[in-house]
Order: sequence, then C-alpha cells, then structure tokens
Amino acid sequence: MNIKPLAPVWLFDLDNTLHNASHAIFPAMVEKMNAYMARVLGDGETPASAEEISATRALYWQRYGATLLGLVRHHGVDAAHFLRETHDLPDIEEMIRFERGLGQLLRRLPGRKILLTNAPRDYARKVVGHMGIGRHFSDQITIESMHVHRRLRPKPSRIMLRRLMRRKGLVARRCILVEDTLDNLRSAHALGMRTVWVTQYLLKPGKKPAWLDVKVKSVKKLLKSK
Repeated sequence: MNIKPLAPVWLFDLDNTLHNASHAIFPAMVEKMNAYMARVLGDGETPASAEEISATRALYWQRYGATLLGLVRHHGVDAAHFLRETHDLPDIEEMIRFERGLGQLLRRLPGRKILLTNAPRDYARKVVGHMGIGRHFSDQITIESMHVHRRLRPKPSRIMLRRLMRRKGLVARRCILVEDTLDNLRSAHALGMRTVWVTQYLLKPGKKPAWLDVKVKSVKKLLKSK
C-alpha cells in the first residue's frame, strides 16, 4: 500500500519576501516612524534628535525584535495607533515592486499557504491585493492576531508561533517558514519547522547559517529547492 506524505504548510512572510519593500515602502515607513518617535521621545515641546531616535530603535530591535514593542513597554504607545500612523501610505500601489509569476508559483506549490506577517491587516491586504495573490492564501495572519496573554508578541516570538500552530491545528514538521529575517527563521527552526531564507531584497545577506534548511535568492526558486 502506498502512503502519500502529508502535504506541507507554507508560512509566507510578506515584506522583502514576496515583494521589494526596501525599494520605496520601507524608506517611507522609516520617515513616518522617525516622526512618530520624535514626538514620543521628545519633551512635549522639542522633538527627540535623530541620534536619540536611531539609538532607541537599535536598542529596542535588539532587545525585543521590534521597535514597536519597546515603545509600547517603555513609553505607553498604543500599538494600533502606531501601526496606523506608520503604515498609512496613500501612494502604496505605486511603491510596490514584485516579481511577476508569484501567483503561478503559489498555485503550483503543493500544500496549504498562509501569510504570516508582522505588518497590520489593512496594509497587508492592500499589498497582497495589488499583487493579485490573495486567493492563494487560506489565512492571512497579521500583527493584530499576534497577542498572547493580552501582550503583543509578533515574530520572532516562539510562544506566538506555538499558539498559532495550536489554533490552526498545524504540526511543526509539516510547516515551512519562508522569510527574509533570520531571527524569525531561527525561532521557527527551534520549534521544528523547516526554514527557507529569501535574500533577493537584502543588501548584504551573508552566508547560510548551519541550522538553516534552504537559502534562495527568490521565492520563485522554491519549486526547484523542494
């Protein structure tokens, strides 16, 4: 009797994985984040300096994996307000750059596909909708769904990933995380997921870590790397 292997579950990141966010979207967001942080870190009259903003962002990114978490924990920032302000890009469709043929790739990949992004829901829907690939995802999991015990826990949170698998009935060994961020991939690997590092839109990706399963330049190479 032939027993077919269980189909995989693909967890796809969005920014700098499925599209080139570094081209125009990230620079626009950074400008908005800097303005937001200048107000939050300032004294109410004088905004914070560029040096203070840069140092704070680096500190919170290293400590929490996301600048937003540091702002929430140490400055009382409302996460939903921050995300609305920094992801409000009226000309977003003109900023999006992506490879053609992504829809065909997603259709041909065996198994279930889930979008898993630290971006907010409205932003993700606009980007995915513009690329015309939304119908290929059975779920679109955004940062609004990444709360654990009422605390925001975006990637690379392992506890969030565990809860996600329980909620969706997923088994780690069937899951494949496709990402541009090594910290997020490392968390998935620690939980038993397979990992694919997409480097096309990274400035200096570096060498493949020993624990990583696959390194590809583009998601369009996934069919060849299975």
